[in-house]
Order: sequence, then C-alpha cells, then structure tokens
Amino acid sequence: MQPLRRGDPSSIAGHRLIGRLGAGGMGVVYLARSGGGALVALKLIRAEHAADPGFRERFRREARAAERITGRWVVRVLGADPEAREPWLATEYVPGPSLAEAVALHGALPEPTVRALGARLASALDGMHAADLVHRDVKPGNVLLALDGPRLIDFGIARSAGATALTATDAMIGTPGFLAPEQARAAGAGEVGPASDVFSLGCVLAYALTGERPFGTGGVAAVVYRTVHEEPDLTDVPDTILPLVRACLAKDPAARPTAAEVRAVLGEADAPAGDWLPSGLPALIAQRSARVLDLPVPEPTMLVPPEPPKGLSRRGLLMGGSAAALAGAGGLTAWLLSRTPEGTGVGTLGGTGVGTLGGKGGGAGAPLPAYTLGLLTDLSGPLKVYGRAQERGARVAVEACNARRDRLFDLVLRVVDDGGDAARATAATRTLLKDENLIGVVGPATAASVVAAVAELVDRSVPLVSVLAAVPTGTTVPGQTMRRTYFEPRSAADTLIVPYIRYLSEHEAVRTALVEDRAGGRDSWFAVKSIKTTPPAQDLGGVVTTHPVAKDSEDFGPAVRAALATDPLGVMYVGTSPRRAALCARALRDQGYEGPCGGVEAALQPEFLRLAGPAAEGWYFGTAFADPDGLPAAKEFTAAYRKRWGVPPAVPVEPYAAEAFDAVNWVIQALGTAVANHAESVAAGAANSLRQDAYQGVVRQYSSAGRDSSVAALVGLFLWQVKGGVPRFLGKFDEAAAAGT
Repeated sequence: MQPLRRGDPSSIAGHRLIGRLGAGGMGVVYLARSGGGALVALKLIRAEHAADPGFRERFRREARAAERITGRWVVRVLGADPEAREPWLATEYVPGPSLAEAVALHGALPEPTVRALGARLASALDGMHAADLVHRDVKPGNVLLALDGPRLIDFGIARSAGATALTATDAMIGTPGFLAPEQARAAGAGEVGPASDVFSLGCVLAYALTGERPFGTGGVAAVVYRTVHEEPDLTDVPDTILPLVRACLAKDPAARPTAAEVRAVLGEADAPAGDWLPSGLPALIAQRSARVLDLPVPEPTMLVPPEPPKGLSRRGLLMGGSAAALAGAGGLTAWLLSRTPEGTGVGTLGGTGVGTLGGKGGGAGAPLPAYTLGLLTDLSGPLKVYGRAQERGARVAVEACNARRDRLFDLVLRVVDDGGDAARATAATRTLLKDENLIGVVGPATAASVVAAVAELVDRSVPLVSVLAAVPTGTTVPGQTMRRTYFEPRSAADTLIVPYIRYLSEHEAVRTALVEDRAGGRDSWFAVKSIKTTPPAQDLGGVVTTHPVAKDSEDFGPAVRAALATDPLGVMYVGTSPRRAALCARALRDQGYEGPCGGVEAALQPEFLRLAGPAAEGWYFGTAFADPDGLPAAKEFTAAYRKRWGVPPAVPVEPYAAEAFDAVNWVIQALGTAVANHAESVAAGAANSLRQDAYQGVVRQYSSAGRDSSVAALVGLFLWQVKGGVPRFLGKFDEAAAAGT
C-alpha cells in the first residue's frame, strides 16, 4: 500500500482515506474506513470518465446488479454513488495476498488446497451466474486468500462499465492468459457468458497447480493466438484433477461444465474451510492483518480539517475492519482478550430527547403526526421468553416517548408474533407493511426471521433492528449492499467465547481443555480455531487441547476423560446445544472435576440448568445481553420496567428487555432526525440516520457498525455464572474476568 498523495481527498462520502491500494486508467483504489469503523477498499472513478453520460448509466446499472453478488466467497459491495462528480464504489477489505502473489512467493499450491480454492470460486461464480451476471475477469490477481477461504474480487462494476470495455465490438474483455477464446476474439460482449468465466477458472486452477500460465507468457498477441488456436500446456497438472481442468479449457463454450458442475466435482464449497492453506501462507495472512492495525493515521490533505473526531484513539481508528477477516486470523480474539473497552469509535450523541425516561407528562395543542413501529418477535415458539421480554422493554420505551410534552410525534407500537419461523415472519411483516405509517421494525428472535423480514421491508426502505438474532457469517441478508436497512447492533456469535477465555487468562489458566461438540458445526470449529490461535494465558505459555465429541453421539464420557487427563486448569464446552452442554457438565461432575467450566450464550438456557442440575453450578457463560440491575446507567429503566410490569425486586429483569428498550430508543432518535429534516420518506430517513448516528443506551452504545466492528463487539460482551442454580450477572466481561469470584 502507498501513502496518500497531496492531490488525494482525505475523505469520500464519509469514508476516511488511509492509503492507496492501487491505481489504473479508470481511477484509484483506496484503503478507507467507513463511518462505522469498517475497513473498505474504495474505488474512485476519474471525473473525465464520469463526464460521459453513457458511462454513468452503465455504472448505475452495474451498481444495481452488484446488490445480487452476496455469496460467501465474494468480496461484497458495501456502497456506491453513481451520481457523484467522481463516482465511487466501496467493497469489503480483505488483508490477505492475492493468489498471484501467493504463487509468486510460495510456488505451486498442493492439490487439496487447489480443490478447496476451486470449489469455493466455482460456488461464487455459480451464484453470480444464477443472478444473470458474468465476472469477465477471473484471474489470480482477482482472487484474495483469507484463512477461511478465497474471495473473488473486482466484478468489473467500474472498470468494465466504460464503453470500450463493455460495448465496443472490437474490444477484448478480460486479461490475456486467463480469458476465454470468445473473449480473445473480441467478438463482442454478447458472446461473453458464464462459460467464459468457467474457462478462466480452469486457467486459474492450472496456474495454482503448476505455477505457470496454461497458454504461456510473452506478448499479448502471442498469448491470445495460443488461447484461440492451440491447446493449453497441462503437463504438470495432477492426473486426479486433469480431466476437470481440461474440460474447463474446451475451446467450445458449450462443451465446458457449468460452475455448479465444477463445484460438484471438486467437493463441498461451503463446508468449514479448515486448514486449507499450505504452510507459510497462514502466517503471511495473519501478519498482514496485524499490519493493518498498526498503520499510522495519515496526515490530512488540503480537503479536510486536520483533526480526527474526538474520542478515537489512533489504534481505535483502524480497528473497525471486518470481524470475519480479523477473527479468521485470530486477530480479533487476540485483541479482544487483551484490551479494555474504549468505546465504539463514534461519539455519544445527544439524540432528539424523545425517547428518554422521565419526560414531562401529556402533550397539548394540535394533534401530532403518528408513526408506527413494528415489533416482530417470537411470542409462541422456543424463544418466547426472550420475545416477551422484548415486547415489555419496547412498550416501556414507546410509552416514555409518548409521555413527553416536547415530542415531535406520537409513536404506535404494533406487535406481531412469528414463532421464530421464517414463513410466519414473512406473513407477519406483510401485515405490518399494510400500515402506511410504518417507519421501522425491531425484535426478530432468529436469523431466519431476519432474512425473511428484510426481504419484505427492503423495497420500502423500512429499517429493521435486531439485538437478539445473530445472522451467521456468510448468510445473505437481501438488499444490503447499496443502502443498508438491516442493523444488528449486538456482538457477533463468534466473539461470545471471549468473556470466559478472558476469565481463564486473568486467572493464569495455562492449561485449557476444549470439549468440542461437533454437532455445533461451523460455530464449534471456528471457536476451537480461534481459541487455539490465541490460548488463555498466552504470555505464560498457555496451551489448549481439543477433545471432540461426534455430532451423532451423546456420550461425552470419553472426551471428558481425555480432557481431564491433561490436568486442565479450565474446561470449556465448545458448542451451541443447551442439552449437550448439560451432558458435558454431568460427565465432568461424574469424573470428579471441580475446576472452572464455561460456555457461550447459546447453551445458557433453562434446558441446560434443568438437565445439568447440580453439575451446572459454577459454570461461566459469555453473552451479548446484560442484567440491567447490574448496570448503574440502567437504574431508571429497571425502576420503570418493574413498576410497569409488576416485577418484584427479587425477580431479575428478563434477558433482552433492556436491549429492546435501547433498540426502540435508537429508532426513536433516528425517527426524530428524519422528522426534523422533513425527510420525503420518513422510513428511509430513519434508516439513513441509523446508518450515520450512534445511540448511547442504558446497556451499551449502539451504532450501525454493530458486529462488523471489532470495537463495537468489544463493548457488548458480558460474563455470567451459575450460582445457586440460576445465572448471576458478573458484569462487563473485562471487569468481571479481572475481579473473579
């Protein structure tokens, strides 16, 4: 990466530029930080190209199409502005090397690595082709390597949108050496279809396996001639994969397999990636991830004030990168375990004053406009306890809003029950949308409900906020690339291991045993990988051992026996099932273990306490919810909540009641901004405010960065312990871990 030049802007559309990643004929690609703290690659198109009306129209069309590119193995588009004087496009930033760089540094890759690489790239292309899109430039330089798998980049949204790149009949689309014969013949874009991408993928596979281009090197004309008229050199391609590569490189597009067929031959693309990279590359990726964190804050150019926003440390400014990218390298876990919260990287905002408690009673004068806020949650299914708590917390917030004399509007809360089911969530959301005054929805309890609800809400630009449901990494939430309407201001599920692991570190547990429940799938695999990358008491030489339990077995005895043979100072159940966590607890108790045990929020359910019985005593859990009785800032809320719902002091406030209260007040603040700004669409104005403005709640600070920001994840984690058969709140994870019990 190169430093910014004096002619470069310091910021673009709220993105603070950090350095130059590259430059070409169409524009410059910058490393930038979004307003929410996430690191992005931002491509800025030169004004001379943007002056062409035809270019702008093609850019608009391609930018809209980019919303459909949302697979796990692609670098997603996060935002774009085709109407700007210099149009721009922002994508996720992946700190790993390109495939071209990896092969140049380490040579040809082993066949298992290439099979995993090819399966995932084929999966990415299959998703694009299903959306009627063609990449047109699949090559090693457009494949980035991350610890959990490759990422396909550069979808031609800016570069290939120019007239000479897309529409001219004498233009060659793609990169010589990796383009298909129909591209090399410059026969026009009409002949460049999905089969062209498959040909390019075959070239990439051959290159990765041999370290050489299948059609050789040299002048462009020579390479293009060989591509059209000669057979590829596949001498060093292993026989086990040679038939597939040869089929991909067929001259006739109709003779090539589809991307889906390539994926099927190579193996499962969406299985846990595991240790797919050869020795040396994981260290390079981790090194580059760490290097991003240590980048100095660049000196401002002439276009912006010299001072960064107050309240941001230099390191904090750079910590907003993708949680998936950094956690994949162990960096997120390491940082969370070694830091104390410093805030979310956005200043506390005063808000509109319409959602706080203790306001003046009853309004007078002309009738106020009324807006509807929907609460979509589980009131009859497996998470109904949390759903009821959300409803109660939301009603306290709405009633406080409507009690203020200085309010700008009245708020109506409409509650719908989806039972935690996607189909019911779709129907319930359509019911809410019949209300023309609907300005937002809060409260889904499951990821399936989130995806179903957003699919219905996105066309109306109605925002949805979830503090309970955690959408898994890689899951596509509809329509979130250009104008974000879904907000998940809670800690990602992957970070919930941090509180208990931090506790073990504080108590110098140099030997930790993990009972890996493989029924937990990707969640268990990723947690084990993260903990082993950054073990508790790492500075003291801490070691971690793993003891798996097959997903189809309920006998935890052998795994526990093997774990205890290592004389651990701490044991962790790594899984998501309350019932299976209870089986683990009972096995530990039966074999006489009396040391600290722990798990994550998913296992902390009544079922665990009931089935584990006395064996649950003393267990620690990391959660994304707090007990408001244990937070001084929530004192006023808990008093109002208990009074409104008749909850006695001896009974704890239900999980996620306070978080729902905060979520509603965040939406109220956003609604106040939209109303004050006379937004043409109040719902869209509220969504825009949610993207830009943070909210200081009684539990924590909420922002659009949510789980995608490492800093936001850090301040939303809490530690609990089972005492006397019930969970007891110990506090914010860092403070509670240091205090111990």
